[in-house]
Amino acid sequence: MPRIKVRTPIVEIDGDEMARVMWVMIKDRLVLPFLDIPLEYYDLGIRRRDETDDRVTVDAANAIRRHGVGVKCATITPDEERVAEYGLKCAWPSPNGTIRSILDGTVFRKPILAGNIKPAVRSWKKPIIIGRHAYGDIYQGVEMEVDLPGRVELVYTDRTGRQERLPVHDFEDRGVVMAIHNLEKSIRSFARSCINYALGERVDLWFSMKDTISKKYHAYFRDIFGQEAARRKADFEAAGIAYRYLLVDDAAAQMMKHEGNVLWAVSNYDGDIFSDMIAAGFGSLGMMTSVLVSPDGKYEFEAAHGTVRRHYYDYLDGSPTSTNSVASIFAWTGAIKKRGELDGTEEVIAFGEKVERAVIACIESGIATKDLIPLMAPRPEGFCSTEGFIDAVASRLGAQRA
Repeated sequence: MPRIKVRTPIVEIDGDEMARVMWVMIKDRLVLPFLDIPLEYYDLGIRRRDETDDRVTVDAANAIRRHGVGVKCATITPDEERVAEYGLKCAWPSPNGTIRSILDGTVFRKPILAGNIKPAVRSWKKPIIIGRHAYGDIYQGVEMEVDLPGRVELVYTDRTGRQERLPVHDFEDRGVVMAIHNLEKSIRSFARSCINYALGERVDLWFSMKDTISKKYHAYFRDIFGQEAARRKADFEAAGIAYRYLLVDDAAAQMMKHEGNVLWAVSNYDGDIFSDMIAAGFGSLGMMTSVLVSPDGKYEFEAAHGTVRRHYYDYLDGSPTSTNSVASIFAWTGAIKKRGELDGTEEVIAFGEKVERAVIACIESGIATKDLIPLMAPRPEGFCSTEGFIDAVASRLGAQRA
């Protein structure tokens, strides 16, 4: 049958290890046979980033700025062990962090639900979406070990040379100290992105910090988020949704009893923690989507999991693997649907939805990779290989289209 025409390019960003192996399978079996799609390709595999002194990451981010939609495979953020393993020039920074910074984006993570996988938390019936501020905090903090007695101060010097000093601590013995920062522009962009996402999905928006303890830093977030939400009050009312500010510990406690269908906006560090907690509660990181949204409406879709290093070593040894490809498939379908939405092509959107239905239908019929089997009720007797699951989805998709 003729392939569906996609009008505008999607930026394709390749990655590393087992995620890269699955990437090729997904593209070759679930995308290219059905879509006539222009892809602008960037290889963010660790060796290519090393060859280009990480310039390729910047190029990929700027391509998303041009075309509006990207889809990204999981990539390595190298530590010293990885530097030695791959013979790298240095420990290159997180490509996700670089792309987030260039797009000024907010990361939204949302679980993928299947009827035969019950959440670990009994009250959770609908998706809980995490909106993670993606700038500053400890991820751009500066740290110091204190070896001798002395005073640590926080010093601000303005452009005229005037200084303000705050004592941090008078050390009598060894210790450690850290300073973090954030920007009004970034916080405001974060708030606007979360509000737009909540309105688009028609879900309630919660925002949480700890301003009772951090009366400057966290209160700064609280006030800016509140200002932005107040400006959109009429839009919230028209959409039938609500905005709430809660202390982060209160929000965590209430979320354990909530049924879902809510966007929970949190700081960079809290988002790192709670996104994995939500993923585990709903089943697996392999069943969690991640989308980076910029304030001016640029989108990058990816899986929430990493490169699946251990499975990759098995793959290289020729051993069979059973790696969950669901989140990577949904990264592709998310990008395809968004491209169709921006281009106004309903048939492209419909195709993305068909792929997603085929994936869920496979899981609900007992066809799944090894990691999902213990979570399923009834529990299937066997599991699929990495390739076998993708082939099963392709078979269902072909049958749907016929």
